[in-house]
Order: sequence, then structure tokens, then C-alpha cells
Amino acid sequence: MMRFGLTAAAAAIALALPVSAVAQTTQYKTRLAMVPTDLAMQATISGLGSATATLKGTTLTITGTFSGLKTPATVARVHRSAKPGMRGAPIADLTVTTETAGSIGGVIELTKEQIADLAAGRLYIQLHSQKAPDGNLWGWLFAAEGKK
Repeated sequence: MMRFGLTAAAAAIALALPVSAVAQTTQYKTRLAMVPTDLAMQATISGLGSATATLKGTTLTITGTFSGLKTPATVARVHRSAKPGMRGAPIADLTVTTETAGSIGGVIELTKEQIADLAAGRLYIQLHSQKAPDGNLWGWLFAAEGKK
């Protein structure tokens, strides 16, 4: 009888572990759109894309795609802004396909402050290209509805 009680308790603990791990994972998503342009920039900035991010503990994993750039991508970074829609300082580099279409991605260890910034919608992805070295596409990471 004692053996069954221990086995049942061990099974209950094993079943509870994945649930707590899932509860600590939050999904984020963004649509990458053109940075604000003026008349002179219209000839150099174009494209679109999307990305998803998964926060598990302090690890943020980002994957995304882009297309339609007028010149090849050069760099992609995660930035922190004071609030959505405002430019901010870069906090991490991502890998990027150096073509006019491709993928972006990376794994970043975030601080507690950066996790709070992510939850508040203050982290964004920015993609640069050869003729748009100050930014071509950007998008803020927001929690995906129902994906916590």
C-alpha cells in the first residue's frame, strides 16, 4: 500500500512540473513595418516582416522574417524605448540574413529591468539596410493574446 502512495505522489509531482514550466513562458509578437520616412527616404526604405519572441525565465528567443527591402539588410537589433513608437538605444544584436529578404533571430538573456520593459511594450526590433543605416523596419514586441 505504501508503494502505491509513493508512486502516485511521484506521478503527481511529475505531472505538475511541466505545467509550472509552461506558466513561466510568455509569447510576444510584432509586425515589422517601415520606420517613419520623409520624402528623401522614400527611395531607400521599403519592406515588411514579422517576428515572434518567447520569454522563458530570463531567456528571450526571437525568430522572424522580412522581405521587400530595396537594399540588403545589414544588422538587426533589439532596442529599448521610453514608450512604444519612440526610438531608443540598442540592447542586443540579432542575426540577420544580409539580403533583401530573409530571417532574423537570436537568443538574449534579459535583466529584470529588461523583462519589465518587455512586459510594458518598450522593447522593439529594428532592422537596418545598406541605404537605410539608421533603420529600415521596426516593430514593438507585445504579448500575444492568450499565449502566456
